Amino acid sequence: MKAVFRISLLMASLVLAAVTTIQAQRIIKGTVYREGKPAAGVTVEAHRGGSMMTSFDGKYEIEADAKTKWIRFTFINESERMDISDKQGDVFDFAFDGKLPGNGEETESGDVILKSAEELIREQDRDFMNELSLYNEFYKQDNIESAMPHWKKVYTTYPKSTLNIYIHGSNMYEKLIEKAATPEEKGKLIDELMKLYDKRTKYFGEKGYVLGRKATAWLKYKLDNDRALDNGDLKETLKKGYDWLNESVTERGNESELPVLVLLMQTSRSLFKLGELPKETVVKNYDTCNSILNATLDKTTDAETVKNIGDVQAYIEDIFGTSGAADCEALVNIFTPQYESKKDDVEFIKTMLRRLGNANCDETPLFSEATEKLYELEPSAEAAFNMARRFVKRDDAERAKNYYQQAMEQETDNELLAKYYYEYALFIYAKEHALQEARTYAKKAMDIKSDYCEALMLIGDIYVAASRSFGSDDFEKSTVFWLAVDYYERARSNPDCAVDASKKAKDYRKYFPNKEEAFFRSLQEGQTYKVGGWINESTKVRF
Repeated sequence: MKAVFRISLLMASLVLAAVTTIQAQRIIKGTVYREGKPAAGVTVEAHRGGSMMTSFDGKYEIEADAKTKWIRFTFINESERMDISDKQGDVFDFAFDGKLPGNGEETESGDVILKSAEELIREQDRDFMNELSLYNEFYKQDNIESAMPHWKKVYTTYPKSTLNIYIHGSNMYEKLIEKAATPEEKGKLIDELMKLYDKRTKYFGEKGYVLGRKATAWLKYKLDNDRALDNGDLKETLKKGYDWLNESVTERGNESELPVLVLLMQTSRSLFKLGELPKETVVKNYDTCNSILNATLDKTTDAETVKNIGDVQAYIEDIFGTSGAADCEALVNIFTPQYESKKDDVEFIKTMLRRLGNANCDETPLFSEATEKLYELEPSAEAAFNMARRFVKRDDAERAKNYYQQAMEQETDNELLAKYYYEYALFIYAKEHALQEARTYAKKAMDIKSDYCEALMLIGDIYVAASRSFGSDDFEKSTVFWLAVDYYERARSNPDCAVDASKKAKDYRKYFPNKEEAFFRSLQEGQTYKVGGWINESTKVRF
């Protein structure tokens, strides 16, 4: 038994010796880089191991053991330490600037301490406390050049210490980007800012929020770069920004920030125009943005927030309307399957009909069917208005008028009521030539919305039409054009009507009374003149 025990003990000793020998002979190797290139003249030293100096290929190979905790890299008076105690394998590449060539990602060189500021202060980590204090002091003074070296030390070595290093870091990088002397310098700083956002997500989460900020900065500075982007670069820039924005909105949903929604629609429109995004995706993004805005609107009572959401909704409507993707085919393809599964959802049908109506898709079978369904589910003012539009298309004037009247009598939303007044005025002007009644309803629309440029232009058109039968002579007929042009000029101040209103004002000025006839009637330029009869409005004499 003793012999067996001695043999076992001897074997155990031999195994232990073999393991110890193997551990002592551990070889660590890798490549050292500076500014993206293999670095010569760097002294590489392993904890509890050997050391050597790199040659032109930047490679090193040194002895170490199983308990080696770090490798130190020294170049002249610059020294960095890489902690390998929790790393696997024996190959460790190192870059002094943290960027290894080929992967485009920032590596964590030197000691990385993943502790919070509270823990570090409690442990009296002097390096952290000193560097944090110095960078904070310079940062408060807006002295970025002095703050940066100390900030980088905290950012590199203590990446999980405080969220402020990422907030302050992004602010400093943005200021440096704006001051960059060359496009190349600006490009490098933008890349550093993007990596900062990635690192923030790694250590502090909030991926959706950070992606929104990252995309905003990316698009702002890449598109504002002094170096002109060719078509390929522009596409890549927009696609990268779009992907981040899309992921941000997917992650955050109803918590998405308003600027992120606007940018998502802007990049959607741009990529569609460049042939990089199908129109169905633009429509889907438009629908997503509106759903988020409506959900946010439903849960807020803050007046400023409500106003901001309204402004953004209007802007997104404009982006979508000018995208070229808002055609009937795309909208019908998007909404048909949704309608089939939501036929009893009143709010969905209302939203769908508004979008179809805004895109002039009110002659489609989907619009007709949904209009009747909405009126069946909820015979509201909006449902009556849509029914009126339907009968206008069918050239059934009497039924259209009845539904218009219902809509105007029932509507309590002033914005919609102004729209109903205007459309009814346009309808009876075009279909029945009822000039006085049409003007009455156009003015009702303007009582609600004084800058309603379409209503202003309609009154101008009504007066042009009235000139043919107005007054007792040619002079009185021509005075009506003064008023018509007054309304076109007012409409011209709104960008939505500027082009058409300017053209009409120019076209109808030539019908003004001539100077000789006015002089004969004792009228001088600039004098106030009242156009009588049912028109009964004042204008200025001009020629």
